Amino acid sequence: MTTGRGCAPEHRALLYTGDMKAAAWNLQREFKRLFRSMTFVSRHPALSRRGKPAERFAEVYQQLGMLWEFLALQCSHAEGWRKTREGAFVCRTCGTVRNVTEHWVLLPHRGRKIVGRRLFPNSSETFPNKKSASIVDDSIDFHGVKVAVGVHNAYRSRLMRGKRGAVTIAADRIVRVDEDGIECWLDTHLVEINVRKSARSEPPPYHAFVSELPKQALKRFPLLVAYDRMGKLVGVTIFKPAPVARRKKLARTKLQPR
Repeated sequence: MTTGRGCAPEHRALLYTGDMKAAAWNLQREFKRLFRSMTFVSRHPALSRRGKPAERFAEVYQQLGMLWEFLALQCSHAEGWRKTREGAFVCRTCGTVRNVTEHWVLLPHRGRKIVGRRLFPNSSETFPNKKSASIVDDSIDFHGVKVAVGVHNAYRSRLMRGKRGAVTIAADRIVRVDEDGIECWLDTHLVEINVRKSARSEPPPYHAFVSELPKQALKRFPLLVAYDRMGKLVGVTIFKPAPVARRKKLARTKLQPR
């Protein structure tokens, strides 16, 4: 492996390859070369004596460790895990310890981007608080769209402050997507779309089925319900309301005399 300043490492091509099998094979080759280089540096006689050569070799070893971390972020651990003498499970390709917390995420500039795994509640126990029950609580701002994912087991909460004692919050997986002030909420039982965020001083909104709403109310928020030939629900289409500034402009236009 070349460590000179003027040479670029070959592993950069792994980010842009379209053939996943070739990428996996190239990654394995890079790891073998890296581990041979680390073994060579760690066993060099210069490290047994103090001086400038020992400091240089120690610095090279640290740089190889950073390269190891960078390459490990590209590994999908598809080759499985092996058990070490200490009882830990490590990846057969990159040597990463299983279920260890990663502090960095490496994403390709082009193509599909994958962050994390699809997790669900994994315990029937009721935890004392939300923090101890939390499995995933993460968010990302992706090209202007905010996506938040929360997964937690059941836990005790004092959500109803007016009543004595705590209530149990059921285990759930919640996904929120926020685009231009419109929020889509998905959990185990509901799919909710909020076209306007309510202020804390406002009372909670009313809820009713479409058949219960009068036509005069439906004119204010046009709603389309999609269904198939069997009469099963397919989707809901809500006409996006115009921004406040645009509504005021249209209102002024209508009030102007012709």
